[in-house]
Amino acid sequence: MFKKIFGRKKDPKVFVIGLDCAPPELIFDAWRNELPNLKALLDGGAYSVMYSSTPAITVPAWSSMTSSKDPGKLGFYGFRNRSDYSYDNRYIATGLSVKEKRIWDILGEAGKQSIVVGVPQTYPVKPINGLLVSSFLTPSTTNPKIQWAHPPTLQDEINQLLAPEVYDVDVPQFRTDDKSFLLQQINDMTRKRFQVLRYLLDEKEWDFFMFVEMGVDRIHHGLWAHHDPNHPKHDPDSPYVNSIKEYYNYLDQEIGTLLERLPPETHIMVISDHGVKKMDGGLCINEWLRREGYLVLFEDPPVGHLSSFEKVEVDWEKTTAWGDGGYYGRIFLNVAGREPNGVIKADEYENFRDKLASHIKSIPGPDGNVLDTKVYKPQDIYQEVRNVPPDLIVYFDNLGWRSVGTFGHGSIYTFENDTGPDDANHAVNGIYIHTPPERNMGGKELRDTQLMDFAPTVLDIFGLPIPADMQGKRIEL
Repeated sequence: MFKKIFGRKKDPKVFVIGLDCAPPELIFDAWRNELPNLKALLDGGAYSVMYSSTPAITVPAWSSMTSSKDPGKLGFYGFRNRSDYSYDNRYIATGLSVKEKRIWDILGEAGKQSIVVGVPQTYPVKPINGLLVSSFLTPSTTNPKIQWAHPPTLQDEINQLLAPEVYDVDVPQFRTDDKSFLLQQINDMTRKRFQVLRYLLDEKEWDFFMFVEMGVDRIHHGLWAHHDPNHPKHDPDSPYVNSIKEYYNYLDQEIGTLLERLPPETHIMVISDHGVKKMDGGLCINEWLRREGYLVLFEDPPVGHLSSFEKVEVDWEKTTAWGDGGYYGRIFLNVAGREPNGVIKADEYENFRDKLASHIKSIPGPDGNVLDTKVYKPQDIYQEVRNVPPDLIVYFDNLGWRSVGTFGHGSIYTFENDTGPDDANHAVNGIYIHTPPERNMGGKELRDTQLMDFAPTVLDIFGLPIPADMQGKRIEL
């Protein structure tokens, strides 16, 4: 009553809807008029294409977004990273790898309460000023020894809320040929996530609330060929041709149940870490390196039997380069004085790296035309380079093709994914929507933004100083 009499405005709140892999082409354009809740946010707010990190992949993109630090500063360059300059020590970049403060850490220091649900790299769980439900790298939500929420009592609340079902942090088997099973998994996961989100909105206090829905990413990878008429594997008669659109319609309805619960002083943001595009095939990077003489094996791998890089015997004293598979390529050089059996002299490193980059960019597609391949040196694109980066980061055909690390395909090209069925690659264009309270922006299209701009913008909304080491900048409406 006191605040109402004297006209004092309530402190702002920020509510963030994270949609992993959501592309501007669908939400801003093709399906805008068929997603009424997202359309209302677009029409009443401001929006932009939001460029992803390099690499454009879930890890490190969400951590780069929420810390406003690039992957070089964060010190990890994908899910799997080299622990050191040996040939076989790797680690998965869980939340333990994130050493920089994330937006909820900074807000907590300022006395703001946060609710964080499903944001990647929040497992293992660390205490925050508020509530946290961990993300898709969590090994289990049914093992009582694993903490997947903060405080631990929140796990009990969620278990009671969903019983007899259990909370899912991810789709257990999204690379499957059983598309009906895949859709059931995705819809069940999303349904339970939104049930939990509604409970948290109804029962808990918060200043900042952020969640990430992984179902968007999983349905894209599993069913993009059924959706996209330009995909090389598209079948217009597929019973799943409308499955992605139907999921978006369902997701929009679920989002509506959250929006109706938000107080009027809430800034609403919708954001994605990257977009999506069709995957035309895979380029077998280690097979190409072997055929070109960069990678030497003691025995040629048998054709027709896929062999991982870890299972072949490498002649390191004759090898200059090897690579990793994934949505983008990572190339590592065998440098004298750095790797155990390095052969590239330190003073020849840059010249060798330049020549290899040019050679990779000249690789043609199976039709003989040169691919639009992008090759990046970490030192050129990051403010700082920590830990052990790839020597080269490669977007084959600008992410139209993925990198395949296995041997035995009989060609440097493959049209079957070696880690299971997968139709889509990532695109560098994600989405950003900001609908402020009590201010109709009229669907204003902003200049293109970069995902590191997110954290400074949130801090500015709360009237908090932006740390000098943040690399992004405040997004002006």
